[in-house]
Amino acid sequence: MSSSNVIDGKAFAAGLRGRVAEKVAELKSQKGVVPGLAVVLVGEDPASQVYVRNKAKQTLEAGMQSFEHKLPDTTTQDDLLALVAQLNADPQVHGILVQLPLPKQIDANAVIGSIEPAKDVDGFNVVNAGRLMTGAGKPMVPCTPLGCLLLLQDRLGKDLSGKRAVVVGRSNIVGKPMAQLLLGANATVTIAHSRTADLPGECRNADILIAAVGRPEMIKGDWVKPGATVIDVGINRIETPDGKTRLVGDVAYSEAAEVAGAITPVPGGVGPMTIAVLLANCVTSAYRAAGLDDPAL
Repeated sequence: MSSSNVIDGKAFAAGLRGRVAEKVAELKSQKGVVPGLAVVLVGEDPASQVYVRNKAKQTLEAGMQSFEHKLPDTTTQDDLLALVAQLNADPQVHGILVQLPLPKQIDANAVIGSIEPAKDVDGFNVVNAGRLMTGAGKPMVPCTPLGCLLLLQDRLGKDLSGKRAVVVGRSNIVGKPMAQLLLGANATVTIAHSRTADLPGECRNADILIAAVGRPEMIKGDWVKPGATVIDVGINRIETPDGKTRLVGDVAYSEAAEVAGAITPVPGGVGPMTIAVLLANCVTSAYRAAGLDDPAL
């Protein structure tokens, strides 16, 4: 397969972070405002710690303020809600992200629901989900689906009219908002999942195939329509025969790459987009708080 058919999320994300940094500088010079992102980490989950560290690094590199709050895994729900209330009221904080998963004594939905919708840069609050669904108001859009849409539109253009899109996966974090974004771009959308009858057949109808099921290499090459654009959201660590591990997506990449018109690799596809879009959402929140139009990113 030609390298021109590989969608380079790493390069696109770097460009987006560059545009974010320019908008941060403009906002500072126009209004004296520096966008601030607050990240809350409860407990010692190793993957979450790496992710939070990367977020803080990229936040600072874009010229933004980074506020980190690391809490022990014994933290009570009331204490966490009190911290979120404090961040909601802090004018220096334009984005609040509570890293998931949370310890079992804390109700994640209650915490996400307590975040001020304008500062909910993850886009998980039900107010933002409702705005995305209905088109009312200006939602904060979940980072991973928005990153997927940006990669798609870079390849196929802003208007996806006439394109048949299949989203495999129905999570609140990726599958459902992804479908809404595709509908908003005028694609004809099917949401498929583990209980869909003839899942391979549904996938073969797709001009745009989004895989977000969390099952390693589930979607095979012969499930892909020739020339389709394939966006693989999955990040799964599997053991190799030599006892080591490697990252794979939800799509059997080498098979699918022979058939697809364009495809995201894992790693280096959708993954880098998530933090870049998080920074973009935070800058958008800061512009709105300053009474300005959304920045063109």
